Order: sequence, then structure tokens, then C-alpha cells
Amino acid sequence: MKLKPIKNERELNRALKRIDDLWGAKPGTPKGDELDVLMLLVEKYEDENYAIPASDPIEAIKFLMEQNSLSRKDLEPYIGASGRVSEVLSRKRNLTLVMIKKLHKGLNIPYDCLIH
Repeated sequence: MKLKPIKNERELNRALKRIDDLWGAKPGTPKGDELDVLMLLVEKYEDENYAIPASDPIEAIKFLMEQNSLSRKDLEPYIGASGRVSEVLSRKRNLTLVMIKKLHKGLNIPYDCLIH
């Protein structure tokens, strides 16, 4: 297969089929090198055409609460009094840098999920 940038869905599908054909090729061989390059080309095309939007910080917090059975009260050490927690979760107040740092350190929420 002639290697070139992927510009449309048809070329993407051809590249994916070729990747499937090359899967398991030994690294450092011509087929292994072709596989590596094709995977990079597909990744670039998908990043440009199927970008995943950044997560919403409030949805990230709500997801964590649901997964860990946390209540609004459990967020008070990181966000503040119950009124402030309510304002943040209802999007009436933005997260501050201090809140973001506390949520990251205390609940292990990645910074990139908390910064929008």
C-alpha cells in the first residue's frame, strides 16, 4: 500500500483494512514499519475528524459522586459549605482554583477533568 495522509472515510477504511491485514507483524520489519506508520496516520485522521470534546467539570464530579456513593455533604471539605456545593453543582457558581486543587488532591479527580 502506498502510504499517504488519510483525507476521507474511504481512505480511512482502506487503511483500517490494511492494518487488520498487517496486525501482528514483527516490529522492525517492512510490514511492522508499515503497520506503525498506518496507525499513526489513522490516529491523526481520527483526532482531526472525531475529536472527543473536553469533559464537563460538573459532570465529572457528579459521575464520581455516583460511582463512589458520595453525597453533597461529602463534597463540603473540597468545595465549601452546603450552599456553595449546591451552587457549584447547579452551575450557579464556577469552580475556583482552590476548589479544583482540593478536589484533585482529596478525590483524585484529574485536573484535566476539572478545568474547562
